[in-house]
Amino acid sequence: MSRLLEPPEGRPVFRLTFEPTPADIDANGHVNNVVYLRWAQDMGVAHWQSLAPPEAQATWAWVALRHEIDYRHELKLGETAQGRTWVADQAAGPRFDRFIRLDHPDGAMCAQVHTTWVLIEQATGRPRRVPDWITAMFA
Repeated sequence: MSRLLEPPEGRPVFRLTFEPTPADIDANGHVNNVVYLRWAQDMGVAHWQSLAPPEAQATWAWVALRHEIDYRHELKLGETAQGRTWVADQAAGPRFDRFIRLDHPDGAMCAQVHTTWVLIEQATGRPRRVPDWITAMFA
């Protein structure tokens, strides 16, 4: 990814804030790269949990298939990252792409993530095609 990710016009966006803890800071004095990955995972899960009814959450789960991350601006202890996430227009079978931006308090992009998630049926642990109602729920 080289271009800055922004949600398409009119796309619903889920937001979370993240405050780094001392354990999140690396030897260079800023948030460690792996923490951004954890925050991206947390955002995807929280977005699903905020929209899906309890019976859907009991039936379905998401697992990450692939993450592509760009790091651009450091975040330090005491600074709060603003996270935004949205999903692609369409699923591809069991796969659904998600986009995440984690921004510095001054608005600069700290990290952005293009991640692919796979829908699984919890009872079997097997991938399942993303139903239209899930696509519509995120739209």
